[in-house]
Amino acid sequence: MPARRARLLSSVILLAAFSACTTTGGVSLRPDGSPGPQECSEKALEVMRYLKMRVGDAALVELDANQIRSRRITLYDGPIESMLREDLGTLEATTRLYGQVWTSGPQVVVRWYEAHPPDGDKVPICAVARLSEDQMRKRPESKPGTAILDGSVAAAYVVDAFR
Repeated sequence: MPARRARLLSSVILLAAFSACTTTGGVSLRPDGSPGPQECSEKALEVMRYLKMRVGDAALVELDANQIRSRRITLYDGPIESMLREDLGTLEATTRLYGQVWTSGPQVVVRWYEAHPPDGDKVPICAVARLSEDQMRKRPESKPGTAILDGSVAAAYVVDAFR
């Protein structure tokens, strides 16, 4: 790893170590069960600036690290571990993203609150899963608390707040 990148990552790790953990608690739900608006923590915004992650930046991600390259995946309400397929800012491909899944609405909602680079500590971030053409829409045979999707890949978009 180049020295400049190592120093940058070290700074981000130290910054994250002094910050409180990012939580998913307190998310209000809309009538359809999907999550309502939520602010991004100041620490996450600061860390994302250091990581050169700007609002609107995106990278492909495997939605569930346990179902990589599957044609059809099942996501469950609750925590999720995803994996970057390509670099996002200074986060390298294979970085793990940790967040939360909501399946109650017509489309699956995935919000990521932490990133864990392969050679570093977890840091707070704010990103959401997006796909065009209704590809985050769950299949009709999905049971309550689950969402069956066609494909395992989405785009992780950097956000400054969850809307």
